[in-house]
Amino acid sequence: MAGLLSLKAVWPLMGAALLSASPALAQPGSQQVGDPSADPASQTPAQGAEPAAKAEPKVLIAEVAIEGLQDHPERERLELAAYAAMAATPGSRVTRNELQTDLSAIYASGWFSDVRIQPVDSPLGVRLLVVVVANPVLQQVKLDPADLKLPEQVVKDTFAADYGKTLNLNTLQTRMQELQRWYADQGYSLARITGPSRVSPEGVVELLVRQGTVEGVEVQFLNKEGSATNDKGEPIRGKTKPWVVTREVSLRPGQVFNRRELEEDIKRIYGTGLFSDVKVTLKPVPAEPGKVVIVLGIVEQSSGSLSGGLGYSQSQGAFGQIQLNDSNLFGRAWDLGTNISYGQYGGLGDVTFTDPWIKDNKYRTSFRARFFFSREVPQLFQSENSSFTYQLQNFDGADFDVVTSRTVNNNGTETVTTNFDTVAIQRIGANVQFVRPLNGGNPYKKAPWNLILSFGGQEVTPMDFSGSKYSYGVVGATTSPITVPSNQVICLAYNCASENQLVSFRVGATYSTLNDPRNPTKGNFLSLGTEQFISVGENSPTFNRVRGSFTHYIPVEWLKIFKGCRPKPGETKDCKQALAFQVSAGTLVGSDIPPYEAFCLGGGNSVRGYYDCDLGVGKSFAEATIEYRFPIFSIISGEIFFDAGTTFGTQGDIPGNPGGLLGKKGEGYSPGVGLIVTTPVGPLRLEVATQDFSSDWRFNLGVGWKF
Repeated sequence: MAGLLSLKAVWPLMGAALLSASPALAQPGSQQVGDPSADPASQTPAQGAEPAAKAEPKVLIAEVAIEGLQDHPERERLELAAYAAMAATPGSRVTRNELQTDLSAIYASGWFSDVRIQPVDSPLGVRLLVVVVANPVLQQVKLDPADLKLPEQVVKDTFAADYGKTLNLNTLQTRMQELQRWYADQGYSLARITGPSRVSPEGVVELLVRQGTVEGVEVQFLNKEGSATNDKGEPIRGKTKPWVVTREVSLRPGQVFNRRELEEDIKRIYGTGLFSDVKVTLKPVPAEPGKVVIVLGIVEQSSGSLSGGLGYSQSQGAFGQIQLNDSNLFGRAWDLGTNISYGQYGGLGDVTFTDPWIKDNKYRTSFRARFFFSREVPQLFQSENSSFTYQLQNFDGADFDVVTSRTVNNNGTETVTTNFDTVAIQRIGANVQFVRPLNGGNPYKKAPWNLILSFGGQEVTPMDFSGSKYSYGVVGATTSPITVPSNQVICLAYNCASENQLVSFRVGATYSTLNDPRNPTKGNFLSLGTEQFISVGENSPTFNRVRGSFTHYIPVEWLKIFKGCRPKPGETKDCKQALAFQVSAGTLVGSDIPPYEAFCLGGGNSVRGYYDCDLGVGKSFAEATIEYRFPIFSIISGEIFFDAGTTFGTQGDIPGNPGGLLGKKGEGYSPGVGLIVTTPVGPLRLEVATQDFSSDWRFNLGVGWKF
């Protein structure tokens, strides 16, 4: 037929377009496309012949027909997809390469598992018969392996819109990318999804998942410049035992790598306070695709310190202090500290050993041992009477002086002699403490509950400040000897002994949901404890102390003085404000109560309008505080507070009634305001508060938040 290529010319043109492994069905008037025997022109040129560069011939397409979808429920949709993928249309002229492109495009539409093209000669040109095999209807997607971090429900939700429809491989790839993003969002950054590995005729698709697993964890010590070797090319040797670092890593060999878990691990490593920098490297394992070794590059910081200074406190007056500490003893993260302080009103020396995590303990139990020696003037034997003056003798207020001699008179009075020296209490003892988080044996779980168990023993000696032992005391007088009622001469210790032995064990618990342990704005904190004192001799009392407190924080944004509370577009809000509530209470159970173990009310960490222990000395107590905290500048915050406290009328239940004899009220409240300055040693509080809305104002300088 004039203007048309003969079948002999068309066959070699179409032969390369038959890409399916399945042979095309023979039809009348056609030959198998791709059969080189059908056309001598397709044979290899004779040896020595030079190939001529010729333009590809084009043939006229008379018709394009799609077959293989006669009974398919989505026939129209799939036929349109096949037609849309082809450039060859009736009336167009195409080359072999163009038809090859059409065949690839039909495959690329994603709807078909097999595509074949058969050219058939017709009077009007070439009829293209496109035989397609559609993908099965999608019924289920399975992941291999099945024990994955990816929940089955996520897979179902991802493919929900595709179930019951013909599988499209392009859509499948899009869904696989969605699953890949889920893995990444969950921290499984090494996980990879490939496939499909199998598509069953029933419409079940299997996808392969390579999770990315941890082969091991290595510790590499670095210098401050980040190098793993010194000037001689030798590896940097660290002080810290490698297991001190690796035990903070929750990712273990064989576990699926998770970026979020590793970030938490790094936080815990920093939290030890032993390292200034931690660099993480993921080292692939040769011949083990998907496996990595976590290499932790550690920069150690100095663990030893020697410090000293001068300060002032209400309990010790002006004092000097020396501290010696090693926070990484023997490279085991053990903390050994020595503190010696001596001041106007007392002295203290103690040695403390702490193991923050007993080795190989799955509960992350900590251990602390302390030996201490102290001699101080307890505030429960003093009353400031709103005075700012502290003197050992004749200070502006009332205090208990030690009784050096006494004579009991017949009229119910006593004649006593004092040396005008205030009562001091000396304590020598030691205690051990265990703290176990209730984490179910998972040391990396953030457990809100902690159990506390401690044992202790101490010898308590009442004396004057010079060190002479005395068993009795009386409210200070200006002359000596003096005559006072017998009930005003009190025993300074249990059983009026010169020494008491206190042996006790304590059981306690804490619960915390605070969002920030240092300056929280949200959450709760609960502390409960009972301490039982056991008699071990005549001058060793038996009694119990029960105490608890509860704190609640509510985030607010009332004052926006600080610029961080008024962020500009694109800036992050920084406005830590909170309305805080705290309630504390306690009681002593038993009759053998030494007066120095009574509860004290008043002071910078109690009712702030009163001096330390100046509000009351009781057998029971309760305190409550409402406090509003708000930022002013970057390092300065403000506070408005209201404190209240009571001894429930139990001052007289303390042997000798020291609180009553010193004229302590036993109950009161105090509103006040303060400024908090953030310093490297912690927050410093400068507060002013009034006693019961009176004209008596008190200034307080404290370290750290009240609660």
